[in-house]
Amino acid sequence: MKILVTGGAGFIGSNLAHALCAKKNDVVIIDDLSMGRLENIPEGAKFHQIDITEPVIDKIFEREKFDIVFHLAAQMDVRKSVEDPANDAQVNILGGINLLVSSARYKVKKFIFSSTGGAIYGEQDYFPADENHPLRPVSPYGISKLAFEKYLYYFNLQFGLPYVALRYANVYGPRQNSKGEAGVVAIFCEKLLRGDKAFVNGDGLQTRDFVYVGDVVKANLLAMEYPGKGEFNVGTGIETDINAIFERIKSATGSSQKRINREAMPGEQKRSVISHKLINSRMGWTPTVSLDEGIKKTVEFFRTAI
Repeated sequence: MKILVTGGAGFIGSNLAHALCAKKNDVVIIDDLSMGRLENIPEGAKFHQIDITEPVIDKIFEREKFDIVFHLAAQMDVRKSVEDPANDAQVNILGGINLLVSSARYKVKKFIFSSTGGAIYGEQDYFPADENHPLRPVSPYGISKLAFEKYLYYFNLQFGLPYVALRYANVYGPRQNSKGEAGVVAIFCEKLLRGDKAFVNGDGLQTRDFVYVGDVVKANLLAMEYPGKGEFNVGTGIETDINAIFERIKSATGSSQKRINREAMPGEQKRSVISHKLINSRMGWTPTVSLDEGIKKTVEFFRTAI
């Protein structure tokens, strides 16, 4: 099949692109390289260094006649979205609409969107959150992801464009950008392997649902074959606090560094964990990589990369 992966030079996108190429699909990657890296692009994939907001996107769709679109390109930094909500909306909403218009025009068979399972629910009423939990994003990033989900619904209703939105928990693993706001596992791996100080924000008791990138790739591959539509959480349903993450990575790296807690980041969500019961019942997906195994794989990647 002819498949487009936006953000395919980035963390999750490149892992997905490699899996798609391994299955002998014809893969095209669009990435502006603001966060992605050329070395992440799999051999055999066609690459366009383009911003998803650019009008030339339509010409690519016209020429390539994509069967499937995996949309992962995004402004993904929550703090940057707070500082510059207009830019966040420009990329995450208007850039996404640019792709939807072309997808509908050229009869894409399915549009699979990488959404968020943490920022979209906001402070949770119950744990883990399922897809029926109230949607109360507390950042422009979460708002833009939710807004785009609504555009997916509209394009399906109006133009018959099939879609799946995958609401990720905190994804970690090989190729994660250690310079990004969302990559605490990558940040700790690189800092501890280099012998640099690694800081934990606040008391470190804030919890997250950590899901391994290989499991996220499997969810995307299942979504490609899924005959239905809708929104699905992709997480483990297990809460882990940041202090525990630090200690596990410290052990895996063999570091002797003591944990250093610093001032809390304003507005940081206290608890975030999501249920995967729906995607399990509809697609048969379940996380298979344990946190310890995933951290070991991630540490080994960074050990060879730095």
